[in-house]
Amino acid sequence: MFPIHEALPALKAALAADPAAVLVAPPGAGKTTVVPLELLAEPWLAGGRIIMLEPRRLAARAAAERMAQTLGEPVGQTVGFRVRMQSRISAATRIEVVTEGVFTRMILADPELAGVACVIFDEFHERSLDADLGLALARDAQGLLREDLRILVMSATLDGAAVARLLGEAPVIESLGRAYAVETHYLGRDERLRLEDRVVRAVERALAEETGSLLVFLPGQGEILRTAERLAERPRAGVEIAPLYGALDPRDQDRAIAPALAGTRKVVLATSIAETSLTIQGVRVVIDAGQARVPRFDPSSGLTRLATVRVSRAAADQRRGRAGRTEPGVCYRLWDEAETRALPAYADPEILDADLSGLTLDLARWGAKDASGLAFLDPPPAAAFAEARSLLVRLEALTGDGVLTAHGRALADMPLNPRLAHMILKAAATGQAHRAARIAALIVERNLGGRDADLRHRLDALDRDRSPRARDAKALADRWAASTPAGGGSRSEGGRAASGSEAGRAGDAEPLSEGLLLAFAYPERVARARGPQGEFQLVSGRGAFLEATDALARETWLAVAELGGGERRDRILLAAPLDEAELAEAFAAQLTVEDRLEESGAGRLRAKRLTRLGRLTLRETVDDNPDPALIAAALADRVRTEGVAILPWGEAAASLRQRVAFLRQRDPTWPDLSDAGLGERLKDWLTPILPGVRALGALKPDVLDGALRALIPWDLQRRLDAEAPARWTAPTGNSFAIDYAAEAGPRVDVRVQEVFGTAVHPTVAGRPITMSLLSPGHRPIQTTQDLPGFWKGSWKDVRADMRGRYPKHLWPEDPAVALPTARAKPRGT
Repeated sequence: MFPIHEALPALKAALAADPAAVLVAPPGAGKTTVVPLELLAEPWLAGGRIIMLEPRRLAARAAAERMAQTLGEPVGQTVGFRVRMQSRISAATRIEVVTEGVFTRMILADPELAGVACVIFDEFHERSLDADLGLALARDAQGLLREDLRILVMSATLDGAAVARLLGEAPVIESLGRAYAVETHYLGRDERLRLEDRVVRAVERALAEETGSLLVFLPGQGEILRTAERLAERPRAGVEIAPLYGALDPRDQDRAIAPALAGTRKVVLATSIAETSLTIQGVRVVIDAGQARVPRFDPSSGLTRLATVRVSRAAADQRRGRAGRTEPGVCYRLWDEAETRALPAYADPEILDADLSGLTLDLARWGAKDASGLAFLDPPPAAAFAEARSLLVRLEALTGDGVLTAHGRALADMPLNPRLAHMILKAAATGQAHRAARIAALIVERNLGGRDADLRHRLDALDRDRSPRARDAKALADRWAASTPAGGGSRSEGGRAASGSEAGRAGDAEPLSEGLLLAFAYPERVARARGPQGEFQLVSGRGAFLEATDALARETWLAVAELGGGERRDRILLAAPLDEAELAEAFAAQLTVEDRLEESGAGRLRAKRLTRLGRLTLRETVDDNPDPALIAAALADRVRTEGVAILPWGEAAASLRQRVAFLRQRDPTWPDLSDAGLGERLKDWLTPILPGVRALGALKPDVLDGALRALIPWDLQRRLDAEAPARWTAPTGNSFAIDYAAEAGPRVDVRVQEVFGTAVHPTVAGRPITMSLLSPGHRPIQTTQDLPGFWKGSWKDVRADMRGRYPKHLWPEDPAVALPTARAKPRGT
């Protein structure tokens, strides 16, 4: 008898009175395999079916088999299951265990869930994207279509109150008892050793100290295989090493979770696939490395990367509970006890870090443009949701305003993510749906067909593979292809997918390459070679690479299906060559054309036309005699970008701008000829003078001066010379430029002898001109805005100093009455 039995009366009463309930029960309580069977006789079920969701295929199959065993029946009678590559149900099936993704397809196809009386969300604490979406859709269907539908959410570690609120204040039933006690040992974290070596050391200790089989939690397949290799180097009699991960053949998975043979022990090396809904007979020891591998979606790049993270406290508790399923157990943790308190309480819900394209398409299929009206514990992040909608528009699944297209409906009807469904439907138009479906199977089922980066090699390996897993994958691909409007296209003899040439003859269009099929699914992962062999650039601009020795490294274009994460660039894990002409034709609507002017080696402007896909250039043409209008537009753009200071202004234009700025200080009706003012009016003065000009440096200063004068109204031009003349005429008749930009106001630099006899200080626009008086050697001797005052004041000291330095020049005692001169004293004076 399981601890969950004590909670069954309260659970049954809750579901009899309420359409929803939450059951919180710790690991080993028996909820997964007991609750569905116990609910079969409830009056409200009335002959209807129970659908129970599991987060993983292995858990779904194992739960169904255990319940069928309890009833003494084969799987497929009262209890059956449906997962991605397998299905065992019949007309007699009352309890159907499905993976969460399968349920999403079921409810989208039949929102009323005809014949279904109860939907159970098992292990909901894992908060997968499909589980969150499935619950939101089930709750919506319950409220709008099926008031009699029961929804039960079950979990070992969950904030039951939050889920209860989401379900309309549903009752929460708790089962507090564990099956058996588990003793915990902390082994510390020795960073000097690789994780696999630390695990091997812990396994050897546990085998020596404890009895029974071991369940070892590792982050991923790579660590599992490396650990298995190390353990195989030091074999122990009567100990079987059994890897367990998602990409493993289902039959190998079943062997891993089967009880050890009599007189032997088993060491199961597992990912988090073994955390929940799974009892491995004979296991009473758990070794937890404390890590998990989780997907992280980056909206900016469109890539989902696997990240290795520390487990949450809830996950660590789940793993520990695996040791106490059938008898008292022991858990070894490869960290210090104090670190447990620093672990996050729960793992982040997948909806916060996932690619939301599938969810967004499913919502559109459901009739919702966003998630605002549905019951989500955590709403989809706005940035990721927007990126998902953008992708679906590129895949022709949604219109620009989010409406589902006919193509989008077809994508949503396929049990695949939108990218791969789009690829298969595109291929179906040329009779190549089966080939595209095989490619999709390789992508979905990791390492199917080997690990070669060349997709073509993996397809060949899959064709030759006669393993059960390969057979299941091929059968699944056949079903995907058959679900297309064309029914999958041609088939060759023996049921093998038709070759490219055969598929091409089956339709009216030319066969599509593997590379183009991948490009349909992952348009942002088209890549072009750059730099050293093996280096590529993606459409997004990000770098990617292959080993230089890989045959694909010699290709110019690749379509990439899978990338391994890196800080600045990614490793290409799966790709196929791509023909540039084929790419340009298929993606014509996404190509952009950019015209650019640049200087040739001889300094002449030439036009370059670039045809681009994202940041990748497909074609480049050069015209050494570009259209003058194009040149003029480019020159104007350069001035607009870099500012008018790059123009070859002459003295006249510079003076004009200073004079107008001086007058504008007092009267704002004068035009603004500053850099900013001119920059805002380029089309009024610069554009008219650019036709025929090949470079900004070729503009003549007098032309620029004329262009500026055209900005000054005629009546102001007549006032300009009178109010702010460009030059001041000295008593000698010589004229000098007036510097209107000087800090102290308009200024003239003039030798002092040329202003002798000046009794009234010169002015401009009613303001005194700052006179910078120079020596015969053109060095400043005095700056003044009051010449008469200077003559009467400090001139005496200046005269005494200058007479000694420049004896050949006139230095009268009273300059106010002396004659101006531009020359030295006559000889003999």
